[in-house]
Amino acid sequence: MYLQRLAPHIRMPKGKGAFDLGESFQMQRNYISSVRISSPVDEASYLHELPVVRHLTQMKELVFSKAVTFLVGENGTGKSTLLEAIAVAYGFNAEGGSRNFSFSTSETHSDLHRHLTLTKSAFPKDGFFLRAESFYNTASYIDELDAIPTRQPHIVASYGGRSLHKQSHGESFLALVQNRFGGNGIYLLDEPEAALSPSRLMSLLVHIHELVQNNSQFIIASHSPILMAYPGAEVYHLSEDRICSVDYKDTEHYQLTRRFLENPERMLHYLLEGN
Repeated sequence: MYLQRLAPHIRMPKGKGAFDLGESFQMQRNYISSVRISSPVDEASYLHELPVVRHLTQMKELVFSKAVTFLVGENGTGKSTLLEAIAVAYGFNAEGGSRNFSFSTSETHSDLHRHLTLTKSAFPKDGFFLRAESFYNTASYIDELDAIPTRQPHIVASYGGRSLHKQSHGESFLALVQNRFGGNGIYLLDEPEAALSPSRLMSLLVHIHELVQNNSQFIIASHSPILMAYPGAEVYHLSEDRICSVDYKDTEHYQLTRRFLENPERMLHYLLEGN
């Protein structure tokens, strides 16, 4: 196959026809079906000025009707803040991990979760909140727990049997998804592309697809046009003006990346020459 020749380490889907783009990826019932702001945010708080908070306050609710939802938009619009608040409101640790992770290295998360109400339509057997900026702390917490002499079996066994600190950043991300994400779960990912090469992002797409087929839901804050291409996903664009559902190919991420790759010399001329 072309992809395997181009990047032989890309993990391909299991079984013939596993990536049938014509099939529906909508779950019967999502674990989180909507989010709304149910109590006012203090006007003195910086949260009050975030575009996502302003618009979500005006909206009745933000609906998650698909198995995979992307939150996209420019830096500073509040994508990661909203995803973090959803995670904490759902019971996840603010710095990442599963719902039974309780470590805290610094109280830097916002209190937006206190103002949210989540509509839950089903109950997952598994779940994980992955945030790129604090994944190091999550890996350290796993190692600390496994250092307790009486702990058996070791937690790292659920992550591939090898300390996440003894792998590259990208390898540890994929080890988490490959080994720890068991399906029938809710997975919240904050900018997972931060650690992954383009070929590894394609491998992540395969894993997401297999987990979706195993009754899983993903809500992902991302800047990656590769990830956003997941078929049938809902893409919510967050901006200064509104929150709206957009087609993947209408996103700035797709259009700018495509224009750059089609003619990098011309784009570099505009950027560097100022013409």
